[in-house]
Amino acid sequence: MSLSHELQLHITQMQEIRSILNAMKNLAFMEIHKLQRFKTMQGQALATIENAALDFLDFYPRPKRCHEQPAHLCILLGAERGFCGDFNESLLKAIASQTYTGIIAVGSRLRLEGTNLEGANIAEEVPTIINRLLDTIGALADGADLTLVYHDSTHQISQLQLLPPFPLHQQTPHKGNPPLLNLAPEDFFANLVEHYLFAVLHEIFYISLMAENQRRLQHLEGAVKHLDDETVNLQRKSQIYRQEEITEEIEVILLNAENL
Repeated sequence: MSLSHELQLHITQMQEIRSILNAMKNLAFMEIHKLQRFKTMQGQALATIENAALDFLDFYPRPKRCHEQPAHLCILLGAERGFCGDFNESLLKAIASQTYTGIIAVGSRLRLEGTNLEGANIAEEVPTIINRLLDTIGALADGADLTLVYHDSTHQISQLQLLPPFPLHQQTPHKGNPPLLNLAPEDFFANLVEHYLFAVLHEIFYISLMAENQRRLQHLEGAVKHLDDETVNLQRKSQIYRQEEITEEIEVILLNAENL
């Protein structure tokens, strides 16, 4: 097989790989736009819950905690899929110096000892993953502090205190009438925390998955560009080799003609 033919076969293989990577890039692009819509809607729902909680805490004391020195668990929100650079590695580095009682790793590629859950590949899988996570939290984090570590929308590592909730709230002087409750204050707050956890986890999962897909989009764009550049170089080499082969064939024809 001639060198030019071998190069053409290699170019064909690279074009097939390029087609696959480009399709993955387009899927990541569409997923980002879908997640943006989901995040906006979830943010509005979360804001309503937080406002209700702040109104409640302005008039009613925060329920006392059962443990004076509770355990401190960490939820590490990683990527389930590849092609996103050091997405998971940067999360592991961020908690390397922390002393958590336990870690709940979301994303099978994190490969941590302890509790590991599968992560979401697409937005539609987020509710199922969160239901599993809430079951795990209920089993492991009874009375414990809970911190969520994730990639935010600016591609930085962020930490959010989930339990106890609303850590930055400071009770303000009472203005107006207290909220009318149909439940005892402690029961109302417990139910409110459940709704808050469900809403805030959805928002953060959408933010993290969007950051993951943005990282993937950037990574795949670089890979596609590299393949395009390599393909151009190989096509140039193939043309040079083919020209040399044609020249050799002409020389052979001329030599045979002279001999005749």
